[in-house]
Amino acid sequence: MRLVAENSKIEWTHHTFNPWVGCTKISPGCDHCYAEGWAKRSGQVHWGPDASRHRTSMANWRKPLKWHAAVPDGQRQRVFCASLADVFDNDVPQNWREDLFALIRATPRLDWLLLTKRIGNVKSMLPADWGNSIYGYNNVWLGISVVNQDEADRDIPKLLAVPARIRFLSCEPLLGPISFVGRWIDHPNPAMHENWLEALDWVIVGGESGAQSRPMEYQWAADLVAQCRAVQTAVFMKQGSQANWPTFKDFASFPKSLQVREWP
Repeated sequence: MRLVAENSKIEWTHHTFNPWVGCTKISPGCDHCYAEGWAKRSGQVHWGPDASRHRTSMANWRKPLKWHAAVPDGQRQRVFCASLADVFDNDVPQNWREDLFALIRATPRLDWLLLTKRIGNVKSMLPADWGNSIYGYNNVWLGISVVNQDEADRDIPKLLAVPARIRFLSCEPLLGPISFVGRWIDHPNPAMHENWLEALDWVIVGGESGAQSRPMEYQWAADLVAQCRAVQTAVFMKQGSQANWPTFKDFASFPKSLQVREWP
């Protein structure tokens, strides 16, 4: 199966890897799914309620091994997995995930960014050697897509309950304001106070692109970035909404307060 280029055009990663292709829409953020658009243009995968799942070629699976071999000593590279699927999809055979985690273990100089809309599935689908109560694999960043307050309230506690070296949010497309006010983590020591955002390592913020893009209000993005900066959680401002930000044509034209691109 022919896929997108191995060196990703996504600004916050070095590479994109799809171990398989195919998904089902489960969130408002999926309404204008770019992967569905790719599937329709390519004709390679059926998309929809009964979408098929197709494992990619062995040649594609060998690419991360080549990337890993090319990483200089003392350096690391990031791999986004997966842009055309969901690693923790119920309709994917478990042995495919086992093969993926074996590949992750074989590439310790690559940081694998596993982004899911199905965080409720994660604990039951992790490998047996995932790790202790604090960290999972040292080279895995676990993230969830969160597009509005309802998804944040529902899914962030589930993310924080999973052992992970790095935990992150992808608020793209941001379809409403998200506030962390009053969202506290329970500590055995009542003198300790920490909100959800302080327990997260990274937040990606972005609007929707394309002809049918829904607007992202400037204030939603500004407030989210400000909340991250206040607690020193790394934040990456990806793009604005062309439909609603007519004076901000690209990242360089954003207000200085939003020209922030950090990694954990």
